Amino acid sequence: MKKDLIILGTAHLDTTPGKCSPDGKFREAVWSREFVGDLKPMLESYGLEVMIDWPDLSMGKGTTTSQELAKRVEIVNKEAAKKNQNVYYISTHVNAAGSQGNWLGARGWSVYTSPGRTISDTLAEFLWKSAHKNLRTYKNLGTWGKNQVPIRSDTTDGDHDLEEKLYVLTKTKCPAVLVENMFQDNHDDVSYLTSDIGFHELSRPYVEGIL
Repeated sequence: MKKDLIILGTAHLDTTPGKCSPDGKFREAVWSREFVGDLKPMLESYGLEVMIDWPDLSMGKGTTTSQELAKRVEIVNKEAAKKNQNVYYISTHVNAAGSQGNWLGARGWSVYTSPGRTISDTLAEFLWKSAHKNLRTYKNLGTWGKNQVPIRSDTTDGDHDLEEKLYVLTKTKCPAVLVENMFQDNHDDVSYLTSDIGFHELSRPYVEGIL
């Protein structure tokens, strides 16, 4: 019987420009590594085998964005090529509404897959349903615009994930999703992301969705 391997993907490099809150205090690359570092033993406690694709920020010195993405795909595909295991890739990010360095109003959690119907859509749907159920504090936190929803979705193709031709979703040879955990240029979202209740609630979609 094949074993299941969960590969948790971290976000960017510490040198990737612009991947932080407007005040520079929240850094996406740092947060994602702390988050998946805490998530890994939680998943392992259920008997899952888990690895992190790029755990160490220092690994990125002198690496361009294209080289970084190619390396991540290489790591995932090397594991996916092994005949004794099923591999699932979950890349963990934080969204941003703009690049001007201003605090903005966009908010919400979302999960992405590559275009078309694949096994990735099934994984994304489990993650989405668990997020919709578990992110209770987030739904009631801060200010929401008239047309904003806490758990974003696109149901035009019959499920809730959003679809984009992202490199780590189209080039990986296994089910792969990318989760955007709120927005790093929104005050309320950053407060939630850096809180204990934020980690507790955000970890549930990963654990429940993957199981």
